[in-house]
Amino acid sequence: MNPTSSSDALVELRNLSFGYGERFVLDGISFTIPRGKVTSLLGVTGGGKTTTLRLIGGQQRAQKGELLFDGQDVTRMDIPQLYAARRRMGMLFQFGALFTDLNVFDNVAFPLREHTDLSESLIRDIVLMKLDAVGLRGARHLMPSEISGGMNRRVALARAIALDPDLVMYDEPFSGLDPIALGTAARLIRQLNDTLGMTSLLVSHEIPETFSVSDKVVILANGRIIAEGTPDEVRHSDDPLVRQFVNGLPDGPVRFHYPGTPIEADFAPAAGQRKERVQ
Repeated sequence: MNPTSSSDALVELRNLSFGYGERFVLDGISFTIPRGKVTSLLGVTGGGKTTTLRLIGGQQRAQKGELLFDGQDVTRMDIPQLYAARRRMGMLFQFGALFTDLNVFDNVAFPLREHTDLSESLIRDIVLMKLDAVGLRGARHLMPSEISGGMNRRVALARAIALDPDLVMYDEPFSGLDPIALGTAARLIRQLNDTLGMTSLLVSHEIPETFSVSDKVVILANGRIIAEGTPDEVRHSDDPLVRQFVNGLPDGPVRFHYPGTPIEADFAPAAGQRKERVQ
Protein backbone atom coordinates (compact mmCIF):
# COMPACT_ATOMS: atom_id res chain seq x y z
CA MET A 1 0.00 0.00 0.00
CA ASN A 2 1.41 3.37 -0.99
CA PRO A 3 1.87 5.82 1.90
CA THR A 4 -0.40 8.84 1.86
CA SER A 5 1.40 12.04 0.86
CA SER A 6 1.06 15.14 3.02
CA SER A 7 -1.05 16.86 0.36
CA ASP A 8 -3.54 13.96 0.43
CA ALA A 9 -3.82 13.97 4.23
CA LEU A 10 -6.25 16.14 6.16
CA VAL A 11 -4.65 15.08 9.46
CA GLU A 12 -1.07 14.00 9.97
CA LEU A 13 0.58 12.79 13.18
CA ARG A 14 4.37 13.03 13.17
CA ASN A 15 6.31 11.25 15.92
CA LEU A 16 3.60 12.24 18.42
CA SER A 17 3.94 11.42 22.11
CA PHE A 18 1.52 12.02 24.96
CA GLY A 19 1.41 10.76 28.51
CA TYR A 20 0.54 11.37 32.13
CA GLY A 21 3.62 11.90 34.24
CA GLU A 22 6.18 9.27 33.24
CA ARG A 23 3.60 6.95 31.64
CA PHE A 24 3.25 7.44 27.90
CA VAL A 25 -0.14 6.60 26.38
CA LEU A 26 1.18 7.36 22.88
CA ASP A 27 4.89 6.96 22.23
CA GLY A 28 6.16 8.47 18.99
CA ILE A 29 3.28 7.46 16.69
CA SER A 30 3.05 8.62 13.06
CA PHE A 31 0.19 8.12 10.62
CA THR A 32 -2.04 10.09 8.25
CA ILE A 33 -5.80 10.45 7.81
CA PRO A 34 -6.47 10.73 4.06
CA ARG A 35 -8.94 13.32 2.78
CA GLY A 36 -12.34 12.02 1.81
CA LYS A 37 -11.73 8.58 3.31
CA VAL A 38 -12.89 6.65 6.37
CA THR A 39 -9.96 5.82 8.65
CA SER A 40 -10.51 3.56 11.65
CA LEU A 41 -8.44 3.56 14.81
CA LEU A 42 -8.55 0.26 16.67
CA GLY A 43 -6.76 -1.30 19.63
CA VAL A 44 -7.12 -2.74 23.10
CA THR A 45 -8.91 -0.79 25.82
CA GLY A 46 -6.68 1.94 27.20
CA GLY A 47 -4.48 1.92 24.10
CA GLY A 48 -4.83 5.65 23.37
CA LYS A 49 -7.62 5.76 20.76
CA THR A 50 -9.88 8.30 22.47
CA THR A 51 -6.77 10.21 23.56
CA THR A 52 -5.87 10.58 19.88
CA LEU A 53 -9.28 12.14 19.19
CA ARG A 54 -8.75 14.60 22.05
CA LEU A 55 -5.33 15.54 20.72
CA ILE A 56 -6.72 16.21 17.24
CA GLY A 57 -9.47 18.39 18.73
CA GLY A 58 -6.97 20.24 20.92
CA GLN A 59 -8.56 19.20 24.22
CA GLN A 60 -5.14 17.93 25.20
CA ARG A 61 -1.71 18.89 23.93
CA ALA A 62 1.01 16.43 22.98
CA GLN A 63 4.34 16.66 24.77
CA LYS A 64 6.35 15.81 21.66
CA GLY A 65 5.91 15.74 17.90
CA GLU A 66 3.55 17.45 15.50
CA LEU A 67 -0.18 17.06 14.81
CA LEU A 68 -1.16 18.76 11.58
CA PHE A 69 -4.77 19.57 10.67
CA ASP A 70 -4.90 20.76 7.08
CA GLY A 71 -1.23 21.70 7.34
CA GLN A 72 -1.50 23.64 10.63
CA ASP A 73 0.07 22.26 13.82
CA VAL A 74 -2.68 21.85 16.44
CA THR A 75 -0.07 21.59 19.21
CA ARG A 76 1.03 25.20 18.54
CA MET A 77 -2.36 26.84 17.98
CA ASP A 78 -3.54 29.66 20.21
CA ILE A 79 -7.16 29.72 21.43
CA PRO A 80 -8.68 31.63 18.45
CA GLN A 81 -6.85 29.36 15.98
CA LEU A 82 -7.96 26.27 17.88
CA TYR A 83 -11.61 27.37 17.92
CA ALA A 84 -11.44 28.07 14.18
CA ALA A 85 -10.05 24.57 13.58
CA ARG A 86 -12.71 22.98 15.78
CA ARG A 87 -15.47 24.59 13.73
CA ARG A 88 -14.21 22.45 10.86
CA MET A 89 -14.56 19.29 12.97
CA GLY A 90 -17.61 17.33 14.01
CA MET A 91 -17.70 14.91 16.93
CA LEU A 92 -20.01 12.01 17.64
CA PHE A 93 -19.49 11.15 21.29
CA GLN A 94 -19.92 7.69 22.74
CA PHE A 95 -23.65 7.13 23.49
CA GLY A 96 -24.55 10.36 21.65
CA ALA A 97 -24.28 12.88 24.52
CA LEU A 98 -27.41 14.78 23.50
CA PHE A 99 -28.62 17.69 25.61
CA THR A 100 -31.38 16.04 27.63
CA ASP A 101 -33.41 19.24 28.10
CA LEU A 102 -33.49 20.04 24.36
CA ASN A 103 -35.63 18.24 21.81
CA VAL A 104 -34.21 16.56 18.71
CA PHE A 105 -34.56 19.68 16.54
CA ASP A 106 -32.85 21.98 19.05
CA ASN A 107 -30.01 19.50 19.64
CA VAL A 108 -29.14 19.59 15.94
CA ALA A 109 -29.68 23.35 15.75
CA PHE A 110 -27.38 24.04 18.70
CA PRO A 111 -24.02 24.27 16.81
CA LEU A 112 -25.65 26.40 14.10
CA ARG A 113 -27.01 28.87 16.64
CA GLU A 114 -23.75 28.85 18.59
CA HIS A 115 -21.29 29.30 15.72
CA THR A 116 -23.18 31.10 12.92
CA ASP A 117 -25.32 34.18 12.36
CA LEU A 118 -27.81 32.34 10.17
CA SER A 119 -31.48 33.24 10.37
CA GLU A 120 -33.87 30.89 12.18
CA SER A 121 -35.63 30.09 8.90
CA LEU A 122 -32.34 28.99 7.32
CA ILE A 123 -31.36 27.06 10.46
CA ARG A 124 -34.71 25.28 10.28
CA ASP A 125 -34.06 24.18 6.70
CA ILE A 126 -30.53 22.96 7.50
CA VAL A 127 -31.65 21.04 10.59
CA LEU A 128 -34.46 19.31 8.71
CA MET A 129 -32.07 18.37 5.90
CA LYS A 130 -29.56 16.89 8.37
CA LEU A 131 -32.31 15.00 10.21
CA ASP A 132 -33.67 13.73 6.89
CA ALA A 133 -30.19 12.46 6.00
CA VAL A 134 -30.24 10.22 9.11
CA GLY A 135 -33.89 9.26 8.66
CA LEU A 136 -35.28 11.22 11.62
CA ARG A 137 -36.95 14.31 10.17
CA GLY A 138 -40.25 13.06 11.60
CA ALA A 139 -38.78 12.86 15.12
CA ARG A 140 -37.85 16.54 15.30
CA HIS A 141 -40.17 17.34 18.25
CA LEU A 142 -39.25 14.34 20.42
CA MET A 143 -37.06 14.59 23.51
CA PRO A 144 -33.95 12.41 23.95
CA SER A 145 -35.79 10.42 26.63
CA GLU A 146 -38.46 9.53 24.05
CA ILE A 147 -36.18 7.95 21.44
CA SER A 148 -34.22 4.70 21.32
CA GLY A 149 -30.47 4.33 21.71
CA GLY A 150 -30.01 3.87 17.99
CA MET A 151 -32.10 6.96 17.21
CA ASN A 152 -30.14 8.89 19.84
CA ARG A 153 -26.92 8.05 18.00
CA ARG A 154 -28.40 9.15 14.67
CA VAL A 155 -29.53 12.50 16.11
CA ALA A 156 -26.01 12.96 17.46
CA LEU A 157 -24.67 12.23 13.98
CA ALA A 158 -26.99 14.86 12.47
CA ARG A 159 -25.67 17.34 15.04
CA ALA A 160 -22.06 16.37 14.25
CA ILE A 161 -22.53 17.20 10.55
CA ALA A 162 -24.67 20.31 11.07
CA LEU A 163 -21.82 22.68 10.20
CA ASP A 164 -20.65 20.59 7.21
CA PRO A 165 -17.32 19.80 8.84
CA ASP A 166 -14.22 18.68 6.96
CA LEU A 167 -13.50 16.03 9.59
CA VAL A 168 -15.96 13.97 11.63
CA MET A 169 -14.65 11.91 14.54
CA TYR A 170 -16.64 9.00 15.95
CA ASP A 171 -15.92 7.66 19.44
CA GLU A 172 -17.36 4.14 19.72
CA PRO A 173 -20.44 4.85 17.56
CA PHE A 174 -21.58 1.20 17.66
CA SER A 175 -21.50 0.61 21.44
CA GLY A 176 -24.71 -0.76 22.91
CA LEU A 177 -26.61 -0.95 19.61
CA ASP A 178 -28.73 -3.89 18.49
CA PRO A 179 -27.81 -5.53 15.14
CA ILE A 180 -30.31 -3.45 13.15
CA ALA A 181 -29.26 -0.13 14.68
CA LEU A 182 -25.59 -1.11 14.38
CA GLY A 183 -25.93 -1.86 10.67
CA THR A 184 -27.82 1.40 10.15
CA ALA A 185 -25.11 3.41 11.92
CA ALA A 186 -22.34 1.78 9.90
CA ARG A 187 -24.15 2.40 6.62
CA LEU A 188 -24.79 6.05 7.53
CA ILE A 189 -21.12 6.68 8.37
CA ARG A 190 -20.04 5.40 4.96
CA GLN A 191 -22.88 7.03 3.05
CA LEU A 192 -22.54 10.47 4.63
CA ASN A 193 -18.77 10.43 4.26
CA ASP A 194 -19.04 9.81 0.52
CA THR A 195 -22.11 11.96 -0.17
CA LEU A 196 -20.91 15.03 1.73
CA GLY A 197 -17.24 14.67 0.79
CA MET A 198 -16.10 14.51 4.41
CA THR A 199 -13.15 12.82 6.07
CA SER A 200 -13.98 10.41 8.89
CA LEU A 201 -11.99 9.03 11.82
CA LEU A 202 -13.69 6.12 13.53
CA VAL A 203 -12.76 4.63 16.92
CA SER A 204 -14.43 1.29 17.54
CA HIS A 205 -14.10 -2.26 18.87
CA GLU A 206 -16.66 -3.74 16.45
CA ILE A 207 -14.31 -5.38 13.95
CA PRO A 208 -16.73 -6.63 11.20
CA GLU A 209 -18.70 -3.38 10.94
CA THR A 210 -15.62 -1.20 11.22
CA PHE A 211 -13.73 -3.10 8.54
CA SER A 212 -16.78 -3.01 6.25
CA VAL A 213 -16.89 0.82 6.13
CA SER A 214 -13.17 1.66 6.36
CA ASP A 215 -10.68 2.60 3.67
CA LYS A 216 -7.78 2.48 6.12
CA VAL A 217 -7.21 0.82 9.50
CA VAL A 218 -4.67 1.72 12.19
CA ILE A 219 -4.23 -0.51 15.24
CA LEU A 220 -2.62 0.81 18.44
CA ALA A 221 -1.07 -1.26 21.21
CA ASN A 222 1.29 -0.36 24.03
CA GLY A 223 1.45 3.24 22.82
CA ARG A 224 2.62 2.33 19.32
CA ILE A 225 1.20 1.43 15.93
CA ILE A 226 1.30 -2.32 15.35
CA ALA A 227 -0.63 -2.42 12.08
CA GLU A 228 -1.63 0.03 9.36
CA GLY A 229 -3.20 -0.55 5.97
CA THR A 230 -6.39 -1.50 4.22
CA PRO A 231 -8.84 -3.73 6.13
CA ASP A 232 -7.74 -6.69 3.99
CA GLU A 233 -4.05 -6.05 4.65
CA VAL A 234 -4.62 -5.79 8.40
CA ARG A 235 -6.87 -8.87 8.43
CA HIS A 236 -4.05 -10.94 6.90
CA SER A 237 -1.26 -9.57 9.11
CA ASP A 238 1.32 -12.05 10.43
CA ASP A 239 1.74 -10.12 13.69
CA PRO A 240 0.53 -12.34 16.59
CA LEU A 241 -1.01 -9.42 18.50
CA VAL A 242 -2.83 -8.17 15.41
CA ARG A 243 -4.16 -11.67 14.69
CA GLN A 244 -5.33 -12.06 18.29
CA PHE A 245 -7.10 -8.70 18.26
CA VAL A 246 -8.75 -9.02 14.84
CA ASN A 247 -9.95 -12.58 15.50
CA GLY A 248 -10.90 -12.05 19.16
CA LEU A 249 -8.70 -14.90 20.41
CA PRO A 250 -8.77 -15.42 24.20
CA ASP A 251 -5.05 -16.02 24.50
CA GLY A 252 -1.93 -14.78 22.75
CA PRO A 253 0.40 -11.84 23.40
CA VAL A 254 -2.42 -10.47 25.58
CA ARG A 255 -2.62 -13.27 28.16
CA PHE A 256 -5.83 -14.72 29.54
CA HIS A 257 -4.20 -15.33 32.95
CA TYR A 258 -2.95 -12.36 34.94
CA PRO A 259 0.75 -12.87 35.79
CA GLY A 260 1.25 -14.63 39.14
CA THR A 261 3.07 -17.41 40.88
CA PRO A 262 2.99 -20.89 39.29
CA ILE A 263 -0.20 -22.75 40.10
CA GLU A 264 1.80 -25.47 41.90
CA ALA A 265 3.07 -22.90 44.38
CA ASP A 266 -0.49 -22.01 45.41
CA PHE A 267 -1.90 -25.52 45.65
CA ALA A 268 1.07 -27.75 46.62
CA PRO A 269 1.29 -26.55 50.28
CA ALA A 270 -2.42 -27.17 50.78
CA ALA A 271 -2.07 -30.65 49.30
CA GLY A 272 0.82 -31.36 51.64
CA GLN A 273 -1.19 -30.28 54.69
CA ARG A 274 -4.11 -32.50 53.70
CA LYS A 275 -1.73 -35.47 53.41
CA GLU A 276 -0.36 -34.82 56.91
CA ARG A 277 -3.88 -34.69 58.41
CA VAL A 278 -4.76 -38.04 56.78
CA GLN A 279 -1.67 -39.68 58.34
